[in-house]
Amino acid sequence: MIKKIALSAVLLASSLFASGEVNVYSHRHYDTDKKLFKMFEDKTGIKVNVVKAKASALIKRIETEGKKSPADVLITVDAGRLYQAKKEGILQPIHSDYLIKNIPENLRDKDNEWFGVTIRSRVTAYKIGSGMKDKLSTYEDLADPKFKGQLMVRSSNSIYNQSLMAAMIAHHGKEYAIKWAKGVVSNLASSPKGDDTYQVKAIANGIGTVALVNTYYVGKMAGNNDLSQAESVKQIKIFFPKFKNGGTHINISGAAVAKYAPNKENAIKFIEFLTSKEAQKVFAQENFEYPVLKGVENTDIAKAWGTFTPDNISLNELGKYNKDAVIAFDVAGWK
Repeated sequence: MIKKIALSAVLLASSLFASGEVNVYSHRHYDTDKKLFKMFEDKTGIKVNVVKAKASALIKRIETEGKKSPADVLITVDAGRLYQAKKEGILQPIHSDYLIKNIPENLRDKDNEWFGVTIRSRVTAYKIGSGMKDKLSTYEDLADPKFKGQLMVRSSNSIYNQSLMAAMIAHHGKEYAIKWAKGVVSNLASSPKGDDTYQVKAIANGIGTVALVNTYYVGKMAGNNDLSQAESVKQIKIFFPKFKNGGTHINISGAAVAKYAPNKENAIKFIEFLTSKEAQKVFAQENFEYPVLKGVENTDIAKAWGTFTPDNISLNELGKYNKDAVIAFDVAGWK
C-alpha cells in the first residue's frame, strides 16, 4: 500500500511538471533560439510557446491584452524597447538571486525589470585594401568629409541605428547629434537600404568602403551556406570605433517578465536558463553574440575581430533618447 501511494505521488508530480508552460513573446528570429527553447523544454519539462513579432507590436499587444494577457516573457533585440515596455507599465520586477549575481549592473534595469541575455556591438566594417584602415577612429569622425561617398548604412527605421543615435545624444546632446547625422548622410555611397548583411556585401562589391554593422551579422555571414555572403566577409575587416568620451557602442537582446504573467515562476526559470553557461555558449558559438555571463568563450571568428572597451553610458539612455534620435534622423535627412 505504501509503495502504491509513493508511486502515485511520483506520477502526480511528474504529470504536474510536464504540464508546465511558459509563453514567450519574442522579437528574435534565429534558429539558435529554437534550439535553446528545445534545450529548456528537455531540461525542465516546461513547454515553450512562442509568439513572434516586432518589439513595438508585442509591447502594444501585451498592453492591449491587459490582465488577460497570456504573455510570460518579453524578449527584444534592443534595450531601448525594454525601456519602453517598462515605461508602459507592462513589466514586473524579477526576483532572482542568480540573475542579480551573474548579470552585470550595466546590462540590467535598475529595478530589475529586465536583464540582458546577449551583447551586440555596432561597429564599422571596411573593405580590405581600400585605405580606410588608418582613417577610422571614432563614431564622431564618420561625419568627416574624408569619408565622402564611402559610407554604407541601413535606414533610420533600424532600431540598431536609432540606439546608436540615442547614445550619440547621451554623449553630446541633440544639436551635436543632428549635425553628426547630417555629416554621415553627406558621406553616404548610396541611399540607406537593406540590413547589415546588405551593407557588408555592398562594400565587398565596391559600393562604398565602410559600413556600420552589428558584429554578429558578420559572424553569421562567415559560415553561411550562401557563398556570396561567405566570400564577402573575406574581403572586409572589423574596426571597433569609440565615442570620443566613451567606448564602443553596445546593445543587448534582453528579457523581461510580463506584468500579468500567468506562469511567473516558469518565466524566471526561463530567463535564468538563457543566461546559464550552457545557453550562453550556444548564443556565442552559434549566433556570434557576445555573452553576458563571464567565463563563456567566443568563437575563433569573434576572437579574430579583436577586443573592445564597451561604452560607459547606461543602456537605459538608449530608450530615454529614442524619440529624440528619430527626430534627429528626420531633421538630418537620414532616410
